[in-house]
Amino acid sequence: MDTWRLGGDLWGYFDGHELTSMLYCGANLVPVNTTEAARAAFADRLRKTGRRCSSVVGPAAEVLDLWRLLEPAWGPCRELRGNQPLLAIDRPADVEPDPLVRYSTMDELEELLPACIAMFTEEVGVSPIAGGSAGAYRARIADLIRSGCSFVRMEGSRVVFKAEIGAASNQACQVQGVWVNPDLRGRGLSGPALAAIVRLARLHIAPVVSLYVNDYNTVARKAYQACGFTQVGVLATVLF
Repeated sequence: MDTWRLGGDLWGYFDGHELTSMLYCGANLVPVNTTEAARAAFADRLRKTGRRCSSVVGPAAEVLDLWRLLEPAWGPCRELRGNQPLLAIDRPADVEPDPLVRYSTMDELEELLPACIAMFTEEVGVSPIAGGSAGAYRARIADLIRSGCSFVRMEGSRVVFKAEIGAASNQACQVQGVWVNPDLRGRGLSGPALAAIVRLARLHIAPVVSLYVNDYNTVARKAYQACGFTQVGVLATVLF
């Protein structure tokens, strides 16, 4: 709940005195355990405040229904990804971990930043440093490194592979930003690299490691399946 780390507001929906649903309002809009009534109430308030987020992301049924309520007021989105399998693993991976994948260090921040920017731009379609956001994005990556949530494989000063833990509790954590240097793709690096992250994350962060992937990304889905990830849900993302 630290305001600086949270980077947004949490709205609550109450049934009497009981908190039943929440909505995270920051750079992303994230529904949490929302009911139909809660989504209607959140949408009513959001229509009045106007859109301030760059995406809506969360469980597919909740996101798609919330977007149905918001689209008439917020206008068309840039892209709707309605089927993003949520995968998880709670045991060692089925492939041998890459021993060269390790925690990133602050000394590698300048080398890591371009890789993070490239991955984000490739995945989302816009640069994370557009509109004067370079300082904030750099601070975010630095914070991930300091908190032990950034992983990398280096070859000299070149980033071969990188990924981060974007969210974590004592029960589960979520991998994000999985990226292999374009010059080295197709060589089978991602599976063992991800297996190394599973080992490190389960050892030091949480027993369950999760991630989500676009349904059309067949190459990534095969790599995750080979590691031992199984589908546990479906997410959706609305991009602006």
